[in-house]
Amino acid sequence: MHSLEADDPRRMGDFTLIGRLGAGGMGQVFLGRAPGGRPAAVKVVRAALAEDPEFRARFRLEVAALHRVGGEWTAAVLGADTEAAQPWVATEYVPGPSLHQVVGAGYGPLPEATLHYLAGRLARALRAIHGAGLVHRDLKPSNILLTVDGPRVIDFGIARALDTVAGGLRTSTGVVLGSPGFMAPEQVRGLRVTPAADVFGLGSVLVYAATGRLPFGSAELGLHALMFRIAEEEPDLTGVPDTLRGLVTACLAKDPALRPTADQIAARVRTDTADPWLPPELLAELGRPATHMLPAPTPARVPARTPEAATELGRIPAEGDRIDIAGWRLDVVDAAGRRA
Repeated sequence: MHSLEADDPRRMGDFTLIGRLGAGGMGQVFLGRAPGGRPAAVKVVRAALAEDPEFRARFRLEVAALHRVGGEWTAAVLGADTEAAQPWVATEYVPGPSLHQVVGAGYGPLPEATLHYLAGRLARALRAIHGAGLVHRDLKPSNILLTVDGPRVIDFGIARALDTVAGGLRTSTGVVLGSPGFMAPEQVRGLRVTPAADVFGLGSVLVYAATGRLPFGSAELGLHALMFRIAEEEPDLTGVPDTLRGLVTACLAKDPALRPTADQIAARVRTDTADPWLPPELLAELGRPATHMLPAPTPARVPARTPEAATELGRIPAEGDRIDIAGWRLDVVDAAGRRA
């Protein structure tokens, strides 16, 4: 997170903005807090886009669709104003690293049990997204955040509602939206995109999570070579566990009609295990950034009985503390990973 700049807004609706999280094609994303202290990711639309009537109409539809997703394994919508001079939408802030960070620059490929849980929960997230009339279009490791209680799918920045506008689909033939390496063949060819494209993305994500590699090679091959492989060649599934190989192969079918639906995948993969979904060492790492985003207790609701107790209200957990996040008891550790 970066500090706010001089020209940045300080409030959007009821949300107080406290830092910059990043930027994208639609605008700037800020870290904000709701009146009760809940952290949020507040996406503020660029002024140039806000002046475009077609974009504003599309933004209204997409925000309405995001409300319908409901936050099941996605970042729930907390508030929005589609009519403001600068339209904005606030979603739940997920204080966890991305799958890309964990696999590509940290822990490495995930164990088999975790892969099964990841597949099942991502399928449930896609089921909710598709049920709301959305296609994510950009399901990739950097848009999947890992938390102690499961993965979360974020960034619907290029999602498009399946509703029609002016008598036709709002995604026109010839427009390619997505990230190289995780696009479906129909996206590469600029054809009509359906929920099946997200299922193809899920297959690519599972290969990456299992091996640390992309199923059709890296972008270093060159964009055109990578797109050709996605459209015409078979994926490299070396290293994918046998228990998931059949599912991944089905997800990566070239023909969208041959891929399973998100609902079929969710029914096929069990996620009801009582064991932690991540390895213990990774869970411990996830616990550290999560403690800093916990909403501060409200003093009016927790009366202080002593001066010492009063100083405890609203403080950030310190080394040696034990906290509970989503049912997990976690030790707060120092920068070296030692428990105090």
